[in-house]
Parts: sequence; C-alpha cells; structure tokens
Amino acid sequence: MLEHVLGSASLAKESLVYSYGRSFNGFAAKLSPPEVDTFSKMERVISVIPNHKLHLHTTHSWEFMDFSPGKIRPQEEGNIVIGFLDSGIWPESESFNDEGMSPPPAKWKGKCHNITCNNKIIGARYYNSEGLYPTTEFKSPRDAIGHGTHTSSTAAGREVDGASFLGLAKGTATGGVPNARIAVYKVCWDMLGCSNADILAAFDDAIADGVDILSMSLGSDDPQPFFDDALAIGAFHAMKHGVLSSASAGNSGPSPATASNLAPWMLTVAASSMDRKFISQVVLGNGEIYPGIAVNSFKLNGTSFPLVWAGDVANYSGGNGLLNAKNCLPGSLNSNKIAGKIVLCNSVLGDYTGVVMANGLGAIVSFPIPFLIDIALSYPLPATQRNPIGTILVGETWKDIMAPYVASFSSRGPNRLNPEILKPDITAPGLDILAAWSPVASPSGSPFDTRKVKFNVISGTSMSCPHASAVAAYVKALHPNWSPAAIKSAIMTTANVMDPRKNDDHEFAYGAGHVNPLAATNPGLVYNASEADYIHFLCKQGYNTSTLKQITGESNASCDGIVPGRAWDLNYPTFGVAVEDGQSVNATFTRTVTNVASANSTYRVTVQMPSSVNVEVHPKELSFSTVGEKKTFTVKVSGPKMVEQPIQSGTIVWKDGVHVVRSPLIVYTITPNSMTTSPFRPTERIGFGANSNNWNMHF
Repeated sequence: MLEHVLGSASLAKESLVYSYGRSFNGFAAKLSPPEVDTFSKMERVISVIPNHKLHLHTTHSWEFMDFSPGKIRPQEEGNIVIGFLDSGIWPESESFNDEGMSPPPAKWKGKCHNITCNNKIIGARYYNSEGLYPTTEFKSPRDAIGHGTHTSSTAAGREVDGASFLGLAKGTATGGVPNARIAVYKVCWDMLGCSNADILAAFDDAIADGVDILSMSLGSDDPQPFFDDALAIGAFHAMKHGVLSSASAGNSGPSPATASNLAPWMLTVAASSMDRKFISQVVLGNGEIYPGIAVNSFKLNGTSFPLVWAGDVANYSGGNGLLNAKNCLPGSLNSNKIAGKIVLCNSVLGDYTGVVMANGLGAIVSFPIPFLIDIALSYPLPATQRNPIGTILVGETWKDIMAPYVASFSSRGPNRLNPEILKPDITAPGLDILAAWSPVASPSGSPFDTRKVKFNVISGTSMSCPHASAVAAYVKALHPNWSPAAIKSAIMTTANVMDPRKNDDHEFAYGAGHVNPLAATNPGLVYNASEADYIHFLCKQGYNTSTLKQITGESNASCDGIVPGRAWDLNYPTFGVAVEDGQSVNATFTRTVTNVASANSTYRVTVQMPSSVNVEVHPKELSFSTVGEKKTFTVKVSGPKMVEQPIQSGTIVWKDGVHVVRSPLIVYTITPNSMTTSPFRPTERIGFGANSNNWNMHF
C-alpha cells in the first residue's frame, strides 16, 4: 500500500514505522498531508489518525485497604500477567526478584529485548517510532525516569523488608499481587512523551503475548473522540481478547470535566489519600512551630538560618523580573543575597531548582492555591510547604484521620465525551505512595538532585491506577473466565462508600467509591457487557458505520438500524442522567445482572435519592436458581425542570443478605456549551496538526 502511494519500494521502506498484525491490522508511517488524504480515500483503509503525544500521569496503601502482605495469596495469582505501558522498568530492583517463583505460564509468548528477564519480569519490549534517544535515556526497556518502575512495583512488586525513602516511611514494600508476572512495554521516554504509534504497537504485542490485565498510567489532557484515541482503540481490541485495560484519570483536578481515558470499556481510576501523610515542620526564631507538607530527607540538625522572601532577592540583571523571583524560578534569584539562607517562595509549582542554583540552603513554599495543600512533594533541598530566622526539621509521618478523600489534583468528571457515563469509575490510593524507583532518576525531578534511591514517594493518578490494576489481576486470578466488563463491575459495585462531605464533587471525584480488593472477589451480581454492547453504545452516541470501523477495525461493523439516542441502555454498573439546563428529568435505564454467587438467591432493591427526584425500579426483587443466570430490570428517573442544578447523588442497591451490589445514580444539569464536544453526537473529526508527520493507520 505504501509503495502504491509513495511510488517506490525504497520510499515505502523509509516511511514505514510499524506494521501492526499480531492482534489487529494496521501500520504506522511517516506521511505528508497529501499522502494522508490519498490513504484516507482508499477503500481498504478504515481510518487514519495522527500520532498524538500523550504523557505520564504521575506501601502502606495495601494495609490501608485491609489487603496486606500477610493475607493468603491464591496459587492462581502466578498465572496472571500484568502488562504495563509506561516508561520501562529497573529490573535489578529488589521488588522484582523471582525467588521461589515458578517458570512463566505456558500461555506466555512474550520476549525480553536488551535486558535480562526472570520468572517475575517475563516480558520487556520498547518502542520508539521517532528514533530519537535523549542522552538521559536507555535504548532498551530500562527505566530512566522511575515512573514505570514505581507503577509496576505498586501493582506486582515482591515483598521487600526495610524499604524506605531515605529513612522515611520505613516498612515492608509490596505490590498488591506480589506473585503475579510483569510484562513491560516501554512507550514513554524522558523529554519525548508517549506517542500513539508506539502505544498501538505495544497493544498489538501485549495482546498477542498473552497479558491478562493492562495498566496504563498515561493519557491526554484533551480527550479525543474514540476513533482518534490510541488508548481507546487499543483498549477496545484488548477487550475483544478478554483483557481489561486499567487507566489513570489524569492530574488536572480539581477543575470539572477534566478526566481522561473516558471509554466505557476501560477502568478509569481517580486518586485518593490514605491514613499517612508526610510532614516537615518549620521552627522559627521565636520558637513557634508550623507543620508543612513535604517529603524531606535533609537534616539541618536544628540549626537556625536567616529567612528571606524571594521577592526581596530578585536577580533583576537576569531579566526575569519580580514575578519569576517570587516563584523561585531558575535564574531569577540573586545568589549574593540568598546564599546560606532559607527562602520563602510564593508558588507550589516547580522543583525549586532556582533556590539550589542561587546557593540557597532551603525553601519554605507558600500555597496561594488552597486546594493544593494535600500533596507532599520531594525537593532537591530542605523544604516544606507553608520570621526572620528559622530551621526546617527532617520529615516525619503523621496519621491522617480524614482519609480517604480524593486528591486535589485528581481529574474530575463529568465525562466530556459521554456525559451519562460516569467517569472516573473508581478511586484508589494515589497520594504519597512509596514504591520502587530507578536509581538513575532524580527522586525530586530536579537535575541538581544527585540523591540515589531504591524507593521513592510520589503522588498522582499514575499511582492509583496500578492499585486498581492489581485488584483486577487478583479478581482475574480467582475468576479466570470472567470478562473484562465483569471484573470491572465487581470492582465498582463492591467499592467502599466515600464521604461526600469531604469531596464537594461527589461521584465526579470518586466514581463508584474507593476500591475494596477483597470484596471485589465476591460481588454477588455483575453487570456484564460484550463487544456487541459497546458497538451498540457507540451507534447510539452518534457514531456512524464509518467512524465505528475506525474503533473496531472490522470491515463488517455497522450502525444500520440503530437510532442515535442516550446511553441509558449500556449495561454499565453506574447510572447517569445529564439534563440540559431548564429541562425536566425523564430517563429510563435497562440493566441486566448475572448471578456469580449462590445458586439459589433472592435480591431485593433499595433506592436512596433526594426527594426532588423520583426513582422507580421494576421489578423490586430478583430471584436466581443457578449460577450464571441473568435477570433484567428497569430504572425510571423523573423530576421537575432543573436549572443550574449541581450533582444530586443517590444509589441503587441490591441485597441478598450476604452481598451488597451498590450502584451510584447521579442527576445533574449541563449547558449546550459545557462539554468540549457535542454531548450526544461526537461526529466531528479532529483536524490534522500543521506539524504532524507521523500517522497511525487502522484498517
């Protein structure tokens, strides 16, 4: 095909980047806009999408969820392979030792490129479609930035006693499924990000290699329609092959409608706190003590030093101005005035390399943005987030009795593409997570930070995603024949209830609730869904046969006979009613649940909802006589006209005396311009970028 369009075999060979063919058909190539136009008109080509760049979304947590290493591990856990699309792995980390582990399962077809694998890390590949390798990087699956090492050890790291970040948070580090296998697909690179071409190549390999769960702590701040979204397309193909894709919701909170990875066939994970926080206290010359939030391993031994405000020590000769100086940006501070002093900075954004460059001794970081006070950051010098003299004490850990609550940075709903599909789906620990780290990566992200660590404490939905991935792997180990939708349903309907008083955005912040690993293995009922169900959903959302094929990759996919409408009949574990401002509430949902517990059981429904909204469920009782039996029910939601109504939260709960199957029901208003795309007709195609020359083809 390339030779036909480009005119010669040599040009075709030079243009080709990847040929996808192990799990789906397609290729990536370097093409000009006219060449893209030619391919788009070819009968055999289903879709042509640009090579967008995504970015990474950056272990007491398991004990916090009552899922500690002391729990009995099922033997089946060793049969499960979790694939990580990330920045690679540091294979020599103690978290990836294979002591006592059997050989990989017979189904496994993966390979290891340029690193030595073992019975723990059983697959390692890397992808770089641009052929560029920064000097900080390795031309291998080896992790240069620490992110992939952290996420993979969070999900599936072995138990390591005495782990800590330079003495902080000392204890036993472990992943949620320490006996599961790890397969690494390095698609993200220092300074380069993560390209669509590489992501699709990784999906193609991972599915064919035989992974059971895919964990993806990456995404875009600007969600694309599914037919232009490499993660959504790859996850759809994974779903077709029985693989659940777990993805981070993003770190653009707390602004509304910022969540990414919105496809209903993906498990989208928000980040929340656990009952431990890192504190570094400031002691002033008058004896007053102020606690601040930071991961601080530096020791000043109680000695007091002069304090200065960054705005008073600006380096005007550098042309950076007072604003940059107040924020302690590099080159903005006068080293003659701050050498050997502690500097008060006005911004939480940045790594305070500017203070280090100007020979400052430490930093106190004030928060002009109140909602960011929950993040404990690591700095390249003694620092805390909070006069003329003072000292900064080494960090310590305190108990956070308010936990869990959703982190300020965690991206929120509503869903910008499909406002009646609640996203995120679930929340999991993502604040101050201790896990393995690459020893060549700066623990604070600053190039001036020369500390080498085996474990690091960082925060993000990147950290919450592998928690959910591990739970999905645990459920898969005990129920190997369950579909991706059944596993996702089990995780969502057994989630712990979050306190809405601590989370103003309610379900838009935490979805169905906080993941409960043990409960997810025995949900009682599940909301199952198949490829056909998702195709029907896409057609109802306004996709036509042409755009549908761009997602499914199947030439016979069709929306013929399906009338576009609401998403209320997708068999999803949550219920969402998005009402256009000024309109009355009137929605009818159809759901089917499958019995996965006792052969003879009867479930009765209870509904909780604010009095302004009426909810009717029919029938109110579901009786099952066999495992695997299905029952269907309807939910009718009605109410008066709503004007600028914030989210109204309720629940639909089925109980049989043993199991509690809980689903959130939310009602809220939207305005015609409140979403980035038309709420119910996502049919406009994203245009080509002027500087884009890498395109993915899916046919």
